[in-house]
Amino acid sequence: MEEVLKELPQKAREKHSENKKFFAKLKKRPPKDLDYTMQELHGAEFERTDCLTCANCCKTTGPLFTNADVERIAKHFRMKPSQFIDEFLRVDEENDYVLQSVPCTFLGADNYCSIYDVRPKACREFPHTDRKKFQQISNLTLKNVAICPAAFNIVEEMKKAIKF
Repeated sequence: MEEVLKELPQKAREKHSENKKFFAKLKKRPPKDLDYTMQELHGAEFERTDCLTCANCCKTTGPLFTNADVERIAKHFRMKPSQFIDEFLRVDEENDYVLQSVPCTFLGADNYCSIYDVRPKACREFPHTDRKKFQQISNLTLKNVAICPAAFNIVEEMKKAIKF
């Protein structure tokens, strides 16, 4: 997995232009069965991929925390939401709550998440490749292919499955 992660940013850069053109076409004319296709590709990839061998998303990026996430996680720690925010989060340039630093505070050395059962919505849904109306998040997906080997593989398979 280390070798895959080492090569991933370069592979993503090499495919960036091609992916950008593909997503532009996808936005203009999404196939009727796009969501179904994406869910199939996502499911097949995650039968082969074990996130615990990677955890690159947790090591290199931080999720956005919604108010509901803050409430839920603070309750888990038996803290007030304001305490949780002060201890773990900051407000970014887009006025969103994000982690104060990466790698994620809640990621263990074994790649397990210490708050897995109450983790943020953004973490539960990452890499968002099985999301409905997938074509609407192409900018996010372009970023995620450089972070997540599974997302990279799903996009490569998607380009084969959906011919323009």
